Amino acid sequence: MSRRAAHVIAAEIVRRPDCVLGLATGSTPVGTYRQLIDWNRAGDLSFRQVRTVNLDEYKGLAPGHDQSYRYFMQQNLFDHVDIIPENTQVPDGLAADADAECARYDSYIHDLGYSDLQLLGLGRNGHIGFNEPGEAFVKETHVVDLTQSTIDANARFFASADDVPRQALTMGIGCIMAARRVLVVASGADKADAVYNVVCGPIDPHCPGSILQLHPDVVLVADEAALSKVTAAGVAVCG
Repeated sequence: MSRRAAHVIAAEIVRRPDCVLGLATGSTPVGTYRQLIDWNRAGDLSFRQVRTVNLDEYKGLAPGHDQSYRYFMQQNLFDHVDIIPENTQVPDGLAADADAECARYDSYIHDLGYSDLQLLGLGRNGHIGFNEPGEAFVKETHVVDLTQSTIDANARFFASADDVPRQALTMGIGCIMAARRVLVVASGADKADAVYNVVCGPIDPHCPGSILQLHPDVVLVADEAALSKVTAAGVAVCG
């Protein structure tokens, strides 16, 4: 799964060396990032002209905090490839005015022309980025209150659940949908319901990822466990 997802990203970089990549954090893309690092070290792939924008960041965590998403990206990709640091963007979780930071981030992505390829993980409740289930799709980058299920899912990365931030800054649905291509990665049986709802369910803000049904170019790369309910429903998948 990780290698196949890495091939999609690498193909975009080869096709357009100065592409804009929208990147995601979490356990699912780690293997993909490792494969990209290997290709970079072998001289088969260069990030020298690539620019990146990350989906989200915890509100209140400094970039150097070992659970911040800036730290995650440095440890799992940026510090190991030839990307120019100034070309990597993550929302500022310590911004004194979080709403102003969200507006700045939206403007920055707009000025880049949006992502050529947006990488997404998928939450158990169908969230993409930190766009949680709700009554409406939020278009702009915004501050979000994390649901208890998301807090519980992320608690394994912290000393205790009490240490998990309750808010985050997240790229909005509008920025995600403006990407030219979207790559979704999902693994494990605990994601099977979310994958099914995103692929086969109604378009509903209570499952934010379902909005991707309206995007013209989405690639889903998942393991057999995550795809189990989709295949059981008779939806054809590529081997």
